[in-house]
Amino acid sequence: MPEGLLPSFRCFPSAKQGGSWPLRITPPTEGSLDRESWHRLIEVLTAHSPAGPDTPCLAYYSPLMLRNPDFENPHVRAGRLGDAGDLYDNPEVEFGPSNLWAEDRSWVLCTDYDLWATKVAGPVPLVEALMADPEIEAVRLPWAP
Repeated sequence: MPEGLLPSFRCFPSAKQGGSWPLRITPPTEGSLDRESWHRLIEVLTAHSPAGPDTPCLAYYSPLMLRNPDFENPHVRAGRLGDAGDLYDNPEVEFGPSNLWAEDRSWVLCTDYDLWATKVAGPVPLVEALMADPEIEAVRLPWAP
């Protein structure tokens, strides 16, 4: 590591494959949740949704996250919340969806690539459940009506 610099993925040039991150170090998910957090969040959303796993949902992947970006034809996918875990394994992307929301708009999830965060907005019991969950790292953002 160069003198005076903090450790980063650039400090290990000999341990890289194809100019990527160092071997055995998984890069950050760029705002998207990791697989375990994604599945846990779906469980919490399911517990706080009107129809549980049968809650109709919509999902959107930003074209920036797609392996083959198509800015002219954005797609919104429709399905059940109980099947939302599968969205993480979409072969067209390496991350979870950019947005996921209940069709009745009772809650919404938004992944922010630039801020490396996933935001969830919804009713107070849902927010409190997320804040109290031991497996989800959460902070409450200020809100003003």
